[in-house]
Amino acid sequence: MKPLLLQVSTAFVLSVSLCSAEGPFLSPVFTDHMVLQRDQKDAVWGWAKPGDKVTVSLAGQSADAVAGADGKWQVMLPPLPAGGPHTMTVSGPETVTLQDILVGDVWICSGQSNMEWSVANSNDAQGEIAAANHPQIRSITLPHVTAAQPQTTFSSSGWQVCSPQTVGGFTAVGYYFGRKLHEELKVPVGLIHTSWGGTIAEAWASKEGLEPIGDFNAAMAALEAEAGATGANPQEDWFAKHDAGVKEGWSAETLDDSAWTSIGQPLQWDGSPVAELANLDGVVWFRRALDIPADAAGKEAVLELGAIDDEDTVWLNGQKIGEGEGWLNQRSYKIPAGVLKAGKNTIAVRVLDHSGGGGLTGPADRMKLVAGATVVPLAGDWRYKIGADLAKNPPFPRRSGGNPNVPTVLYNAMISPLLPYGIKGAIWYQGESNAGRAQQYRKVLPAMIGDWRKRFGQGDFPFYIVQLANFMQKQPEPGPSEWAELREAQAMTGKNLPNSGIAVTIDIGDAADIHPRNKQDVGKRLALQALAKTYGKDIVAAGPEFKSATVEGGAIRLSFDSVGGGLVAKDGTLKSFAIAGEDKKFVWAEAKIDGETVVVSSPQVAKPVAVRYGWENNPDATLFNKEGLPAAPFRTDDWPGVTDGRK
Repeated sequence: MKPLLLQVSTAFVLSVSLCSAEGPFLSPVFTDHMVLQRDQKDAVWGWAKPGDKVTVSLAGQSADAVAGADGKWQVMLPPLPAGGPHTMTVSGPETVTLQDILVGDVWICSGQSNMEWSVANSNDAQGEIAAANHPQIRSITLPHVTAAQPQTTFSSSGWQVCSPQTVGGFTAVGYYFGRKLHEELKVPVGLIHTSWGGTIAEAWASKEGLEPIGDFNAAMAALEAEAGATGANPQEDWFAKHDAGVKEGWSAETLDDSAWTSIGQPLQWDGSPVAELANLDGVVWFRRALDIPADAAGKEAVLELGAIDDEDTVWLNGQKIGEGEGWLNQRSYKIPAGVLKAGKNTIAVRVLDHSGGGGLTGPADRMKLVAGATVVPLAGDWRYKIGADLAKNPPFPRRSGGNPNVPTVLYNAMISPLLPYGIKGAIWYQGESNAGRAQQYRKVLPAMIGDWRKRFGQGDFPFYIVQLANFMQKQPEPGPSEWAELREAQAMTGKNLPNSGIAVTIDIGDAADIHPRNKQDVGKRLALQALAKTYGKDIVAAGPEFKSATVEGGAIRLSFDSVGGGLVAKDGTLKSFAIAGEDKKFVWAEAKIDGETVVVSSPQVAKPVAVRYGWENNPDATLFNKEGLPAAPFRTDDWPGVTDGRK
């Protein structure tokens, strides 16, 4: 499953004076109203002519730099305590004066659309906006941009002061997180918002950060090949060289496909019973014939194919009528007048799958041809043949362009230009677009965090993760859950990496909406993590955390950390617990709180060996502590391939 989240793109423009080919005299991250990180040396940089001298003055302190051979200059300002407002003057070949600068704590807010989600679209937006008089909270937003190589600058409207006139466009999670910190710490808070809906985690890491994993090296090589390609269309060049369907003309109307294999559609390849497709990343061609009545012949029509994972090109009677990409995008192609004919017509579809999923994935009722009053259903039998296996060919030159779901392209364009701005830490709300690849995410997320920490050069700065909320329909019986596995990967990262943690949101999601509107509690729970772990506050920062399990006859006793004032069953009853014996078959269980433990059992399991809690896409979150914080989903087993949906 690859959820595609809302993508909101806004253009930002900042007028700057360019002093070199590399960038502006002063990096666009430095503007009026900015927040600098307190109690540490802070970098300030820009570009001039090689050899030019630049002086930066702030709060009675000054530092000098000389532009290097590449034109870049950089100073390190001495540490300053929280406060302001200050004025910064940058003088050299030109002079820039910045006003209303505060010194406080700066946090990066990144991820996909649940981080991008604005205050204006969240719960109680009208009331929250009206009350947002917090001039010591500031935010800057990076625009949606991709790049094949690390960039040094970006376009921006600069830092904004939080007010009822501006806060509606702030990241809601970032704002509620920053507001809580500001209320508790009484220091200015700066939010650097750099997120993009529907994006994969590996797009946010650098090439060097991803290379040790190995899974993305081919994709990164393909990106570099595309960036350096001299041909007009490297993708079509690749198909011409490596796709048997192009070489042998499988799009032709007259092709004899009677020897091809019959297959029902829609069908996702990954995990399907079709052995040669189940683990294929590559090119597969599909064909089918359909009859068109005489009264629809020659007329304009529409061909709908539902969702296709990942890319497709479509021909009707040998004529190309469209192509698309995006694994959740519903395909709808206009058929020009004169293409349809009475009687037999032939559709050919070439599908390219880069990873996971794959195929014409439906839904079935969206697969149809519509010509006026004539509707021809297209779900059902098609014929197929494999055109190319990506594992046996050179890397496909991915179409980066504006596509954010390519490894490294968001790090290059939306993180690299920030380096090495002084920060306190980062908050992260992402994972929906990596669901289905939880085992890989266990490596990708820690690699990305380590990569950022290395790049910013400020040690193992705090990094707090929002665990995926409950979503989708409830499962009638215990079973596989890709979202539960992804939550587990997030929890492992938060537990195992220094200065990290998770904010559990398993109780505040929405079954019907991947964008839950309650961002206040998300921000608050992130802030609790930071207040406890970064700022040393003696508070309960999380709900019950599974610690250990002990078999006691026909039951299993679970122990927890972060019990706080005690364990609580929401609405009086514990739900979403499942138990299994040595047969590894989970059934719903009875669970009861016993002091600071939970005892789980079922009459169907005489000799239990494992328990799971909340191991569903949308569980009933019922286990809390008295502080009102929910327990994170967990499992005591680790049984690949049994009931957890792993491949």
